[in-house]
Amino acid sequence: MLEKTTFDFIRELVDNNNRDWFAQNKPRYEEAKLDIYRLIRPLIKELAAIDPQFSADTDPKKCLMRIYRDIRFSPNKAPYKKNYGIAFDVKGYGPSTPAYYLHLEPGNCFFGVGFWMPESAVLKKIREEIDYSGDEFLEVINAKSFKKIYALSTEDTLKKAPKGYDTDHPMIDYLKLKSFIAVYPLKEEEFYKNDIVDKLINAFKHIQPFVLFLRKAVDQ
Repeated sequence: MLEKTTFDFIRELVDNNNRDWFAQNKPRYEEAKLDIYRLIRPLIKELAAIDPQFSADTDPKKCLMRIYRDIRFSPNKAPYKKNYGIAFDVKGYGPSTPAYYLHLEPGNCFFGVGFWMPESAVLKKIREEIDYSGDEFLEVINAKSFKKIYALSTEDTLKKAPKGYDTDHPMIDYLKLKSFIAVYPLKEEEFYKNDIVDKLINAFKHIQPFVLFLRKAVDQ
């Protein structure tokens, strides 16, 4: 479980997103990081037991992403993110590997798994696998264990059918996706309860068929 002060820090940072305020409150941020490490540590052990491509020796510090934004090419010059991002990096992590990601933000917490806006070569492979193995894909995302926890994100979608596919293709709604992410929405209050680790471990277990389908697609 997390302390309420961990979320309170982010809530206040949103209203004071400047370097002077952050410098004055840096000790609070360091305390928040320690709190998050305590949440991450048992998750690392359990995820490694579920997914053999994840290392049980992973350092919790490497999972917590930087809070500093890269503002070099962004019109938004706020120097800090408005959330804590936790990435559980599997073996060979990179643009061709599905990822596990936990997002902690007041009013917008979620656990996401899969590919967010993958490069064209990876996206092409995923679409080909859905084209060839549509029944298998539907079986994965329509399974009770999947639907009870997750929803397939449809935020990033083409307006037209991708090149090489007909508009009347039976899987066209999925072939038009530009990201393939399963999302488990969570309430901030859930992170204040003792069973949050169990909930996330259960989510790890039930997303494995989705992960395996994506791995099969991109490893070919």
